[in-house]
Amino acid sequence: MESEKPRIARLTAIINQLQSKRMITAREIADKHGVSIRTVYRDIRTIENSGVPIRMIDGKGYSLVEGYRLAPVSFTESEANALITAEHIIARDKDKSLIDEYKSALIKVKAVLRYSQKEKTEILEDRIQIRNNPDNEQTSNFLIQLQSALTTYKVVELDYLSLEHQPSRREVEPFALFSTQGNWILVAHCRLKNAFRSFRLDCMRKIDIKEEQFEPHPMTLQQYFEECRKSRTTPDTPLTQDQNSLA
Repeated sequence: MESEKPRIARLTAIINQLQSKRMITAREIADKHGVSIRTVYRDIRTIENSGVPIRMIDGKGYSLVEGYRLAPVSFTESEANALITAEHIIARDKDKSLIDEYKSALIKVKAVLRYSQKEKTEILEDRIQIRNNPDNEQTSNFLIQLQSALTTYKVVELDYLSLEHQPSRREVEPFALFSTQGNWILVAHCRLKNAFRSFRLDCMRKIDIKEEQFEPHPMTLQQYFEECRKSRTTPDTPLTQDQNSLA
């Protein structure tokens, strides 16, 4: 029986075991890694929580859901350090949904790091600091939802309050997202104005993604920026309300 391995290495090895056989018992896993049955149960729950689909077969053992394969992933030391640095940068972002989703994704990434890499990333995590947004303001929570609407061409209804406290409700067709001066901006075709507008995410009080899909607009983001320059507006100009960048 093998001596107990570091947990990350053991979890990875258990996944490999599950991929290598149609079914594997908790006893086989425990014997392989030199751990108790209770530890195996805990490890299986951790693997499931990371997104790996595991099913129990008639109370006899475990198996990966048919068709599921976990591709082998490895990172260089510099790649792992870049991910840790990005974690600190994103942690200072003002959109809560982006922070939460990145943290969730990074947990899965860390699960496949070699033990020596994990030790080094822990040192780096304690010795790197991003000074932007020192008060850790989180002023929006819609970025991830809007990204999905943008890529699936879904109409979005906005409950919007401008910085001048002017409320409005708009149906928009998302076109692009960009970040400037610490705020995320949605560029969208506004059906009310029949023109492109820019909306600050921190001014959105509520969004509703509709099932209705729209036809993609035949314009690139670079072309949008060029139109901004022609009309003597810039995406980096502070936005006090929805801005007609193409008027």
